[in-house]
Amino acid sequence: MAQSATAQAPEELDVVRRDLRFDFTDCDFRNWHPDGLHVAHFFNALSIFFPEGERFFMDSVRHYRDRVRTPRLSREVKGFVGQEAMHSREHRHYNEALAAAGLPIERLEARVKAHLAFVRKHRSPAEHLAATIALEHFTAILADTLLSDERILGNSDSRLAAVWRWHAIEETEHKAVAYDVYHEVLGDTRRAYGLRVVIMLVTTIDFWLRVFRSHFALVRADGALLDMGGWWKLFRFLWISPGGMRKLARPWLDYFRRDFHPWQHDNFHYVRTWLAAQGQPSTRSA
Repeated sequence: MAQSATAQAPEELDVVRRDLRFDFTDCDFRNWHPDGLHVAHFFNALSIFFPEGERFFMDSVRHYRDRVRTPRLSREVKGFVGQEAMHSREHRHYNEALAAAGLPIERLEARVKAHLAFVRKHRSPAEHLAATIALEHFTAILADTLLSDERILGNSDSRLAAVWRWHAIEETEHKAVAYDVYHEVLGDTRRAYGLRVVIMLVTTIDFWLRVFRSHFALVRADGALLDMGGWWKLFRFLWISPGGMRKLARPWLDYFRRDFHPWQHDNFHYVRTWLAAQGQPSTRSA
């Protein structure tokens, strides 16, 4: 078996629940991003998946919690669940504000809930955990892209930018927790490796199809389907400059290495900087 994955995490890493609350009163959810409605709705579409998705992640990891034997990982599991609970709550509020702005959020969230109910019923706990680590890898590399390039949020509404930065920071902090649980309880066998690879391939296609379907629905609800200028701005934003989607390719491919671990890409400096800006300690207390 490979070296314990948790040994690769930064020593000062402390995955803890933070009870942050955000005020979405009077936010303009259609124009909060400087690149316009189509880009704003790309982020809004991602938010649709988080309340139910984070609950799925929590349940997938909690199913194996009693089989975790590493003390540090046990602490991190508790922090992971706490952080994901806060993400679920705040994106629930985000989505409620989107709905109050006249967008078809309830219908789109119902699709997510129905899909995850199907997965819960027809897939095994091991497959649930494999899907969780695949999607956690997505959120981690999306977070890294957002945190590494100030142009992605640019001169956005500061309240909504703060939500996305906070979420990105905590996804970075706990990016290896579910993976380490998978490694500890399912091992490094060919079967475990094959499962995580196959599930990643399936999840990649399924996740992005669902995101862009939801994005399309939001744009259509605002009567902007034929706004070719808006679609061009979105394409340029995602693929050219800053080109966040283009930058996901290499870290996505890293996942398929047999010896992959999320902390092989050490970007913990973003967490340190954010904690310092929040006036919080950057090291784990004794």
